Amino acid sequence: MSSHVFHRTPERPAMAVSARGIEITDEAGHRYIDGSGGAAVSCIGHGDPRVVEAIARQAAAVDFVHTGAFTSAPAEELATTLCNATALPLDKVYLVGSGSEAVETAIKMARGYHLARGDESRFRVVARRQSYHGNTLGALARGGSAGRRLPYLPMLTEAHLIEPCFPYRYAEPGEAPEAYGQRAAAALEAEILRLGPETISAFLAESVVGASTGAVAPAPGYFRHIREICDRYGILLIADEVMCGVHRCGPFFAIEDEGASPDIVTLGKGLGGGYQPIAAAMCTAAVHDAFAASGHNFVHGHTYMAHPVACAAALAVQRVIVEDGLAENVARMGQHLRQRLEARFGNHPFVGDVRGRGLFQAIEIVADRATKTPFPLEAGMAAKLSAACRARGLLIYPGSGTADGTIGDHLLIAPPYIVTEQLVDEIVARLGAAVDAITAP
Repeated sequence: MSSHVFHRTPERPAMAVSARGIEITDEAGHRYIDGSGGAAVSCIGHGDPRVVEAIARQAAAVDFVHTGAFTSAPAEELATTLCNATALPLDKVYLVGSGSEAVETAIKMARGYHLARGDESRFRVVARRQSYHGNTLGALARGGSAGRRLPYLPMLTEAHLIEPCFPYRYAEPGEAPEAYGQRAAAALEAEILRLGPETISAFLAESVVGASTGAVAPAPGYFRHIREICDRYGILLIADEVMCGVHRCGPFFAIEDEGASPDIVTLGKGLGGGYQPIAAAMCTAAVHDAFAASGHNFVHGHTYMAHPVACAAALAVQRVIVEDGLAENVARMGQHLRQRLEARFGNHPFVGDVRGRGLFQAIEIVADRATKTPFPLEAGMAAKLSAACRARGLLIYPGSGTADGTIGDHLLIAPPYIVTEQLVDEIVARLGAAVDAITAP
């Protein structure tokens, strides 16, 4: 069948015709377990009637207003709900349409904060290698995903990237986790001093790294040291939780477990659960009040920001999470998923690491378990494994460039929060069969 849609790949993908709960069905009648929620998006599963009703009700009342002229009830209520959902002292919510927009908002917000305080020299954002913060040029320029950046390098502004906090790949043999966390954080201070503290606006990092390395959680104490360094030099800390936030790792924000409080947090995928395009940048009162005190507006905006229907959908999703106790289920099923993954792959000759938090887990595929040597790029292991999973009725989120930004492969498992023990077992069984089939001699 021909298509006028400009798809991501030259071939038209399969047509999805229905999605309910944790399953998606295509036009040929094939049914798939949505083992990664798309890209860790479908947090409450597909087709929840409460969300569908909320969307229809809001569309009938107020479908769209421009935020330069109006606010809306769902936008106001959603912002209050988000601020009350976290223990972090976040007081204001800037609602946008995608994770990339949220990151663009956050880095511009940080620059605007310093300008409002009369500190015009601060414009640089330090981030980490093997990170991913979005595909718009501003977000891409601050990310460390080499493969995604490569086609657009001539168009990107200068990047300031430090070593990631990636224990499996960067910790020294026998190094204590806490010592490694402190050493990894020290790379930020070294880069600040190299560039000049007076030029640094913010440090941007995923609390638990998602697409680029596969559910890599920070070493103990890492973000506490990062917070101390940022405070020492007057730099804002931006936590990117577009993929790992909104209970995906357990608490509302993953960084809540790190004993560090960011100045700005981005969130996205779990906010609307895929029912509508929506994301946000949340900030502290101190960041917001700097703008208010200066008498200057935040020079930034998008046509569809704080869209009433999208906000109503997100608000309904957040209510479902609370009403159905899904955060608690993330903790229970996350523990079960880790146990099943470790039992199945803990000694697998082609799986180097099993890692993650909550319902945000991954396995890293290697050619040699003892040396952690990745498969060569031309082997295309992530794509092959994804296809093998799909052939077995399982959708997972593959990633490449895991080891150094270019080579290395991982598979991300991030099912909806409604997943059961039986479904977890089935996901791991199908995943294991796919890995065995592709790595068999």
